[in-house]
Amino acid sequence: MKFGSPKRTPAVIASAEANTARQQADATLPVGIRIAGAWSWRILPIAAVIALFIYLVITLREIVVPFMVAILLAALLVPLVKFLVRHRWPKWLAVALVEIGLLAVVFGLIFLVVVQVRSGFPDLQKQSIEAYDNFTRYLLASPLHLTSADITAYLGQAWAAIQKNSQALVSGAVTFGTTAGHVLAGTLLTLFATLFLLIDGGGIWAWVVRLFPRKARGAIDGSGHAGWVTLTNFVRVQIFVAFVDAVGIGLGAWIIGLFFGGFPLVIPITVAVFLGSFIPVVGALFSGALAVFIALIYLNPIAALIMLAVVIGVQQIEGHVLQPFVMGTAVRVHPLAVVFAVAAGGFLAGIPGALFAVPVVATVNVMVKFVASGRWHSTVETRAETNA
Repeated sequence: MKFGSPKRTPAVIASAEANTARQQADATLPVGIRIAGAWSWRILPIAAVIALFIYLVITLREIVVPFMVAILLAALLVPLVKFLVRHRWPKWLAVALVEIGLLAVVFGLIFLVVVQVRSGFPDLQKQSIEAYDNFTRYLLASPLHLTSADITAYLGQAWAAIQKNSQALVSGAVTFGTTAGHVLAGTLLTLFATLFLLIDGGGIWAWVVRLFPRKARGAIDGSGHAGWVTLTNFVRVQIFVAFVDAVGIGLGAWIIGLFFGGFPLVIPITVAVFLGSFIPVVGALFSGALAVFIALIYLNPIAALIMLAVVIGVQQIEGHVLQPFVMGTAVRVHPLAVVFAVAAGGFLAGIPGALFAVPVVATVNVMVKFVASGRWHSTVETRAETNA
């Protein structure tokens, strides 16, 4: 049975003419323009999805940040749990021991710092008063020709400015209290999330994989496992970097103490640097400033300058050697990408962005490479044969 050609209605004729005109217009464009246009309309939806994802992460940061911290902790603790389970420990006991051990180590280090600083605070207060008196005498004898009345007047102006802005200070205190509450809630969320990831991380990941279409599950599952290996390497290297920072600054403080008759609070400074190194930029800044301040108060400006040089030197080694090369090698990301990832993360989301920039970029990079390689096809076929 033969069918006749479709009836050429005015709408069909107009559509055909429009297609012909569009093809003729495309033919007049250079090949590069046509390729760029084809790429552009495909890239724009991808960029929109990425922008939406970043917006949701920033908006829900009080939930996202604790969960991401929990993932990093799980990447550190899961190998320990598996090690204990392989040695015939009950899983519940291994999980409890590992998480309680982590809390004990962290709070033990914090307690050590607090106790050492508290025991040395009276002497620190005394030395601070003496340093202030010496600084005042220096100003009186300096070429600035200041008098006691001038110094008192300047202090009075500073106090008046504090009283004038007392409302802002109260608001800041309220903000600090709110932030402290958020930190407490985030800490609890982190602990609970870490606990469940240690107990049933595999089951949680299997549930996530089942959310995707059946044909895509092999790629998602394989890329997730590849990303997890990279994330585990990142956590181990980050601990190594923090250890190098702490040893470098602590050793510098101890050596300075040998030349200037002792450097107090070396152990608390070392611990504070180790813990602070996990917080990019701000942690290293405050821990290093603490070492410089103690050198200035207890010793003299020369010792403080030497301590400042040590802190800057250690931070430069971390920023230009350890982070780009050691971290870049461990997470399989080029050193230049590591530097720009940290900068972009800090610009977009501040301290949390700088903290999670490298692990996110490294994990996504490995996952994309795994999917693009096509290795997951063999995994799917092997599982199909096994199920058959």
